[in-house]
Formats: sequence, structure tokens, C-alpha cells
Amino acid sequence: MQKPFYITTTLPYVNASPHVGFAMEIIRADVLARYKKSQGYTVFFSTGTDEHGQKIYQNAVDQGIDTQAYVDHYAEQFKGLRQALAISPDVHFIRTTDAHHIAAAQAFWKRCADNGYIYKKSYEGLYCVGCEMFLTDKDLVHGECPHHPGRPLTELKEENYFFKFSALQEKLLALYEARPDFVIPDFRFNEIKQFVADGLNDFSISRTAERMPWGIPVPGDDTQVMYVWFDALVNYISTLGWPDDQETFTQFWVEGTPTQIAGKDNLRQQSAMWQAMLIAADLPTTHQILINGFINSGGHKMSKSLGNVIDPYDLVREYGTEALRYYLVRHVHQYEDTDVTIDRFHEAYTAHLANGIGNLASRLLALSEKYCQPNTSAPAPHDAWHREMDAYRFDRAYDYVWSCIQALDKRIADEQPFKLVKEDPQAGALCITGMVTELLNITSMLEPLMPHTAERIYAAIAANTKPEIPLFARIERAA
Repeated sequence: MQKPFYITTTLPYVNASPHVGFAMEIIRADVLARYKKSQGYTVFFSTGTDEHGQKIYQNAVDQGIDTQAYVDHYAEQFKGLRQALAISPDVHFIRTTDAHHIAAAQAFWKRCADNGYIYKKSYEGLYCVGCEMFLTDKDLVHGECPHHPGRPLTELKEENYFFKFSALQEKLLALYEARPDFVIPDFRFNEIKQFVADGLNDFSISRTAERMPWGIPVPGDDTQVMYVWFDALVNYISTLGWPDDQETFTQFWVEGTPTQIAGKDNLRQQSAMWQAMLIAADLPTTHQILINGFINSGGHKMSKSLGNVIDPYDLVREYGTEALRYYLVRHVHQYEDTDVTIDRFHEAYTAHLANGIGNLASRLLALSEKYCQPNTSAPAPHDAWHREMDAYRFDRAYDYVWSCIQALDKRIADEQPFKLVKEDPQAGALCITGMVTELLNITSMLEPLMPHTAERIYAAIAANTKPEIPLFARIERAA
């Protein structure tokens, strides 16, 4: 029986078009999903859109359009990433406005309430609209939200429902102690452990429907709607059919190893708040959480006001899907912040794709077509590559693949099979066949990383002909 594996991205908030940061997250999740499938796992891969909350409601009001129409528009843009980024066709796409998710979020609320973890009280505090969270003094940096500097905080006072986060401190610390690799990388895990150890404050999990009507109604109290984070986090199990489809939920969440990918600004929500919510609902916690760094551009965090936001659709139109997959996985650090510019993207494309794997495959398969029989070898395993993939270091796995490409290029330069085959046809053909076998091995490692490129190289090797169209055409950029 195949082992189950569950991987999910966060749900991007549909108050703007997709940006390259989320493209990186979903591509990395797809790489992992494809790799696990190749290792014999039955994979459930989920992504989707987060569609409730104050920012969305206010944007729709400001634009004078229906809120549902507003979220439908942006949800379609995120759905389109599946094809644009060559995401696995069986990926499950969930929207938090789906009827099943709404029912699941309400069922989850009831479980937490029945277990004594939800209560109602009046509250006054500073609210960050950007994060859609109340912030305490220890959350602030120079009196501002660290994720939205320069944006004024709002003073709010209202009666809301609260989640007893503080009551779950010891259980969270016990979870972290029991799973030393619960959060990757280590420095992010240390950060969240320190946050929980310093003491937890209960947090508001509802808003008044009068002030902010765009949300899921609180069970038994239509004057309140669920706080967007409480609602959205439940997607990780509602996407599996919980609470109705217990078979799928048990297979992938209870008996599997549910793994989440998130950005560093989601660290607290994913590794503390969500885990506490699961404990309060008497449900198993997540198995592991992978935390990405940010993509910056030109030395600054991407911002529409700065004009440095990079649109993944634009890059795909100019350079192709595989080039974007390659760059975001290899050249953006797995866990640290990375600066990305169009110039750096173009340089990497030219050096490593057009002049790298593209040129290598074309040269080698042209020789094979002329002098050799079709190559029927089976790909050989590369243990070093598997170790990096198993450790979720997809960037270093790519580095290893490119070291093999460079080694094969050097071998061609040293052994000169194009000369050898004319001097000694048998020895030359044998040399070329061995090189094509190594190209096949390289292609097998590219398969989860660049699936379309791998498919084209496989087809060319099987047909014993160079690709009719270059794998990566040379692109000239205006000065």
C-alpha cells in the first residue's frame, strides 16, 4: 500500500493580483509533491484563496463593486497560476467562500467552543488592517507593525469572541519538544519557541457584523462574523473533506505527514495559532512546517507604491514557465530573504538555461542522432540529489543537477566525441551513448523541478533526435 503525503501552501489573500512571492511558494510545494509521487507516495496537494476579511470588504466598497464579484475576479487570477506555473494537474484548489469550507469552519468553531476554548468579552487595542490582527506592545517595532511600517494602526474597541490561546502554552511547548524538526529552518523554530515561552495572550476571533459583514457567521450569533485568520486556517483540513469525509481526512492528516509551506510573516499563525486551534478541537497537529524568506526587489520589499512588484505572468510570457520555476527554486534562497530583479533573472536564464542545459541537450542529441542507436538505458539514482530533496533543500538539489551538467559539458570538451567518432566510429559511438545516458540521468533529476523540460528531453532521447525547437531560446533584452 502506498504511503500518504499531504502538502499545502498558505492561501493567498485575494486583495491584489498574484505576485512572484506566492509563485515561489506554490512552485516549491509542487516540486515536493512531484518528488514524493516519484518516490511512491499517494499525494494530496492543496492550494487556494483566502477570501474574507476587512481589507477585501473595504476594497470592494471603495471600488463600488459587489464583494463576491471582487473575490471571484482575483480568485480566477490565482487559479490561472496552476497552468501558468506547470503545477500538478491534480492539485486541489479551495476557496474560503466555498460552501463546504464555510460549514467546516463553523463545525470547527463549535468543537473549540464545546471544549471551553472560546469566550466573549469587550476589547480595546491597536489593530493592523494589513495583518488583520490586534497587536500588543511587544509586537510593535518603533511603534509600528513590523510587516506594514508607515501604515497607521487603528484603535478599536468592541465586543468580540476570544480564543484561549494562553491556556495552550504548555501543550504547544510540549509539541515543539516532541518534534525537534517541527519547523524548518531551525532559526525560525527557535523564534516561535521563544514567542510561546514568553507567554501567550488570548486573541480575538470575531468581528462585529455591523462593522465588517464580509465573513462567516459565528455559530449561534449572527451579530458576529469569524475573524479571517480563524476561518482561513481551517482550510488545511476542510480541503480534505473534514468533517464529512473522515476517510480522506484520516488517510492524509491523521495517518499521513501533513506538511505546510508558508512565508516568514505566517510563522506565528501557522506554527502556534493553528496548532493551538487543532489542540483545542481535539484534532492531530500538523507534522511539519517549512518557512520561506521574503523576495525583495532592488533592495526593498516588494510594494506597489515603490513600483518594484514582479508579476509572475509577465515573466512566463517573456521567458516561459520552466525558466520561472528554475529561477525561483534555485536562485531564491530556501529560507533567507533574497533580492530578485529582472536583470538577474535574465542573466541566469541566458547562462544556465539557453547556454546551459538547452545548448548541451541540442549538441549531444545532434551527435547521437547522426552516429548512434536510440538510448534505452534506465536513469541511475543520484544519492546526493536525493539527500538534498529529502531535506527540502531544493535550491541545493538544483545546484547538484547543474554540477552534473557542467561535468558533462567538460567531458564533451575533454573527450571531443565529435572528433573521436570520425577517427574511430565504434569508440566514438560508445562515448556519445555514455554521454546521452548521463543526460538521461540529469533529466530524471529535472523531472520534479522542470517537468516540461524533462518531458521534452525524454522524448528527444527516445526518438534519438535533437529537439526541433530549442529548449530555451536566446532572448535579447533592450538596453
